Amino acid sequence: MGYIHCCGALHKTKTFMLVPHPNFTVCELDYLVKCPVCGNLVIQLTRINDKDELLTSRYVNLAARKFWQKVKSKILYEEKFIDYSKYKRGTFYLNYNEFGVKKRCYSNLSNLKIGINSTF
Repeated sequence: MGYIHCCGALHKTKTFMLVPHPNFTVCELDYLVKCPVCGNLVIQLTRINDKDELLTSRYVNLAARKFWQKVKSKILYEEKFIDYSKYKRGTFYLNYNEFGVKKRCYSNLSNLKIGINSTF
């Protein structure tokens, strides 16, 4: 998931991988449909050249719409990120420590009898 900095905050965007130009190794396009603050359409093109230099181009509103129409045919795929927090994890719990001794829970304070006054 890509982010675009607009109106003093980072906003989540759709990320597309583009066909790389011969001089570039990576071409990535971040597409923000509508900024929640200013309502602008924002597109940011990020490229890495052969010398590992990062080059970015940013387009807003009408320029972004024109650039989107020009670049739409060069999109390879959209990057989909998996949110692992939604998936269940295993519930297996090992009751032995690294020495092979069974773990004991000492946090059960209801079993402690310290400080109880006994009346006869």
